[in-house]
Amino acid sequence: MAAAPGIPRQPAHPAPAGPPAPSARRTAFAEGVDRLRGAATTEPGRLRLIGAVLALLVVAFGAVTAWQASERAAAADDVLHRSQPLSSGAADIYRSLADANTAASSGFLAGGQETAASRDRYEKDIRTAAAGLVTAAANAEPGSASETTIARLNKLLPEYKGLIERARTYNRQGYPVGGAYLRYANEKMQKEMLPAAEDLYTKENQRLAADYGDATPYPWVAIALGVLALAALGWAQHRTYRRTNRVLNHGLVAASAATTIALLWLVVGHAVARSELNGSYDHGIRSLTVLHDARIASLKARGNENLSLVARGAETITVDGQTYDAYYYDFDKDMTTLGKGLTQAAKLADDQGGSAPVKSAEGNMAVWKQRHTAARTEDENGNYQQALDKVIGAKGATGECFDSVDRNLAQAIGHEQDEFARAAGDGRDAMAGLPVGAAVLAVLGAAGAVFGIGRRLSEYR
Repeated sequence: MAAAPGIPRQPAHPAPAGPPAPSARRTAFAEGVDRLRGAATTEPGRLRLIGAVLALLVVAFGAVTAWQASERAAAADDVLHRSQPLSSGAADIYRSLADANTAASSGFLAGGQETAASRDRYEKDIRTAAAGLVTAAANAEPGSASETTIARLNKLLPEYKGLIERARTYNRQGYPVGGAYLRYANEKMQKEMLPAAEDLYTKENQRLAADYGDATPYPWVAIALGVLALAALGWAQHRTYRRTNRVLNHGLVAASAATTIALLWLVVGHAVARSELNGSYDHGIRSLTVLHDARIASLKARGNENLSLVARGAETITVDGQTYDAYYYDFDKDMTTLGKGLTQAAKLADDQGGSAPVKSAEGNMAVWKQRHTAARTEDENGNYQQALDKVIGAKGATGECFDSVDRNLAQAIGHEQDEFARAAGDGRDAMAGLPVGAAVLAVLGAAGAVFGIGRRLSEYR
């Protein structure tokens, strides 16, 4: 039997294929970029992109302008209503303490003849200093160095008052120890209270300088964004003109006008504000600082003049091998400081209202020095009563000259305070309405840009 033909070997069937491998998932951002790239290849897509960028630039310009203008306006308002009044208040605290010390020494010299006016002046100065410390404490930042200084002064003030009352009591009874208490009170005032008050004044001036520093810098970020927005709008209009031969696109022109107005308002308004604020500093704050220092020097000089008669040579100082009465020596230094201050104040005064009282104070100081020399001569010759009459007497005494100097300096300070308030107020008002106006103009500008691009897009529908 024939063998069966062989069956050819069949190829093996391939294994069934599994499900296709999943493609890597793309992020929404990547897909958005692709769509944006695809849209930018067509003119409608490019127009949509240009409109979005223009609107974003104009809105960003308006937002940054509103922010920077608000910050500078707030700082200018702080200069006018917060930091400068507090700086002036700190100077008043110093002046009141120094004047109280002077009034106390004058009353002590008068002994049982102390006048009610002298006593009232002392009490008024103490009340003014206490009220000033309350105001300063209410405006001090918690935990700040100013708060510590104020707390220290509030502690020292009743201690000083107690020493003065003891000095007065013993003086009325004729006990020499009263003079020792007065000198101790003066030492506490000169070495503890006035340095603390001066430190508070310095800190408030630093706060004032910081507010000026926040109010006057140019808003460069807002200006740069405004220029960039205007450049982008100009480019968009030029592009539209090249493609359509139409000179104007109403929407883009409106957007450009709104942006230009906002930018000019920002630049001009801030320039005016900066000029007025700088003027308030140059012709107000600088003059006030010099006048306050001069007034303090006159108060210290008067106090030392009185205390020289209270001590009767008990306090001496040696300089370059030569011995001087300590209070007369300090008096001479204070009068030198007063003279320099008045000279500088006269140079800083920019009108008759500011210079006239300063010149009067210079004349008063010259007479004061002449009368003081006569009183010192009497004192050094042992004529105590004659010296006392020339210092606290009813007529022709140095006290009249001191009062005239103080009164004229107070008048000059009031004038410069008004000058400061006017200039600083004008500087603050120059930025009034700018934050809101810039925001409104930015919204109108963005709407105009979108409208202008939308009109071009409508031509492709």
